[in-house]
Amino acid sequence: MMGVLMARVGRKRRLEVEAEYWRLLQSGVGTVEACKQLGIGRKTGYRWRSENGGLPPERVSEAVHSGRYLSLLERKRIATLREHGLGIREIAARLDRSPSTVSRELRRNMLEHDQGLYDADLAHHRSRQRGERPRRPKLRLDAELRAEVQAKLDLEWSPEQISAHLRALWPDRPDRHLCHETIYRALYQGAKGVLIRTLTKKLRTGRPLRKQRRKADQRAPRFAVPATLIDERPSVVELRGRAGDWEGDLITGRRNRTAIATLVDRRTRFVRLVALPDGHGADQVHARLTEALRDVPDTARMTLTWDQGAEMACHDRLAPLFRDGVFVAHRGSPWQRGTNENTNGLLRQYLPKGSDLSIHTADDLRAIEDRLNNRPRKTLGWRTPAELFAGALTA
Repeated sequence: MMGVLMARVGRKRRLEVEAEYWRLLQSGVGTVEACKQLGIGRKTGYRWRSENGGLPPERVSEAVHSGRYLSLLERKRIATLREHGLGIREIAARLDRSPSTVSRELRRNMLEHDQGLYDADLAHHRSRQRGERPRRPKLRLDAELRAEVQAKLDLEWSPEQISAHLRALWPDRPDRHLCHETIYRALYQGAKGVLIRTLTKKLRTGRPLRKQRRKADQRAPRFAVPATLIDERPSVVELRGRAGDWEGDLITGRRNRTAIATLVDRRTRFVRLVALPDGHGADQVHARLTEALRDVPDTARMTLTWDQGAEMACHDRLAPLFRDGVFVAHRGSPWQRGTNENTNGLLRQYLPKGSDLSIHTADDLRAIEDRLNNRPRKTLGWRTPAELFAGALTA
């Protein structure tokens, strides 16, 4: 039996590989592909993601570390020179470091259970961990603030709504003001004593891991023919003074496998629903919209405004159907099609998220249209969209 109880040596972290893994993810590479490129198992990549809620760890990169500290390369040289039997002073001379630096490195980053062996990777990891001095988050220090945030999350408020609420609740307490990103990080990183990660179920997406997204201006263009941006749309459209200026989008079902196209007139809020039984690719959307617009008079087809989804790749073939053409909103700017976004929210009462939209027949969609088009609207002075649209056609 061994006279000394040996401590268990934990799994070594490959910091440089892990940093490269996160760099690949942030550049848009998927987890499986990143693991393949780095030669690591998928379980390792998934573990790195889950440990931090899908967020990159807040570690200082090697490039920004001060030269006062030993680099991983220097630690590897120390390990090699020790294996060759060189003493501390000779190693220090080879590295152009002080002997006390090398002596301190060996003393600090070699533990009893290392059995006198200096492991450069393990030593580097221990040094980096020791050097991390994470700030104590406000949510951990302030129990009342933490309780308020948790209460609003339980009510399914978004972090941005909570951030604005905290400023209104405690206008004279800037120490209790949090930006929404702070709340997101507290949720997904799941630090002890802050917010439990199960509260992510209360967010709109309900994702247990945060999804990395590329910035809108870094995404690849989806249209072979350049689209006309909303900036060039006739100014009369903003006034809502005429019928025939339509906004459109897709409502998608479970896992985006099924979809229904929605059209709404900006002036009258008149709604048209277009079934897409053959799929919601660009060709299918073009064909079904063309068919659906045949019974709409020319005088009620002025403009169409859509987002930059791939389903609108045939925008140039749709443009002749509208007198003033087809326009697309800026990327990541749904408010530029606010009428359509609001209408889609109303439609979700009948076409719930996560459902199979292919079960709705053409008659079902006509019935939903009739419900919305014959319902009085406050924004229309309690008149109905159908009434106003019919009046606009006969004017």
